[in-house]
Amino acid sequence: MKLYTIDTGFFKLDGGAMYGVVPKSIWQKLNPADENNMCTWAMRCLLIEDGNKLILVDNGIGNKQDEKFFRHYYLHGDATLDSSLAKHGFHRDDITDVFLTHLHFDHCGGSIIREGDKLVPAFKNATYWSNPQHWQWATQPNDREKASFLKENILPIQESGQLKFIEQRENIAFCPNFQVRFVHGHTDAMMLPQLRYKDRTILYMADLLPSTGHIPIPYVMAYDMFPLTTLGEKKRFFQEAADNNYVLFLEHDPLIECCTLQVTEKGIRAGDLFKLSEI
Repeated sequence: MKLYTIDTGFFKLDGGAMYGVVPKSIWQKLNPADENNMCTWAMRCLLIEDGNKLILVDNGIGNKQDEKFFRHYYLHGDATLDSSLAKHGFHRDDITDVFLTHLHFDHCGGSIIREGDKLVPAFKNATYWSNPQHWQWATQPNDREKASFLKENILPIQESGQLKFIEQRENIAFCPNFQVRFVHGHTDAMMLPQLRYKDRTILYMADLLPSTGHIPIPYVMAYDMFPLTTLGEKKRFFQEAADNNYVLFLEHDPLIECCTLQVTEKGIRAGDLFKLSEI
């Protein structure tokens, strides 16, 4: 197995929304906001090369939305999905599997592209993976979350015939050395890939832990549907990660790709900070 970081660029979200009940006087030190109270976040994905499989975990925001949409999110940076794949010698047509942690637009927007008037899969040779519970949650969204579930990102996947579902069972094996963990606080039935790589356990955190700035247990995003559930999941996963020296892969931290956790007098905090390539 080989792992590659795939950077798809940066975007901005409201700092208050990202840090929930934490006062700006505190979170401003972690990720300084601009004049509009917006903070920069990465959209960092993971590419897994394993035998004849090339698995892409999440795929960023994409580029098919209109100018009005992108004005809200300030997409910026030089990296794109295609340029990052090319950096490692790959093309989107090489992807065999697209593993979607969840269907919020900043995680799955690159799944679908426009070809003329049609919306078609960006990865024409890939199987797209979700799970039945989250798919239903995303295609029949609640009023609070529906702005994150864009039908143009989601429905064409199923219409293409390239969609398959993962059985929702804790620690189910997706492929050798790749297990799936399920969490429900941020959104219902979000999937976290857990990989065994070079004698280390790597846990892809998706939106359970967006950045190192969210490690303190009360630092829960206002975007989370069930914040108390997130609190419990953070406690459980963080203790497990600290006890077993897991590597946590961070999707949204603007600077840090990976970290470990350690137990301190103030609770669990970041340990080592490093790039995936340094493992």
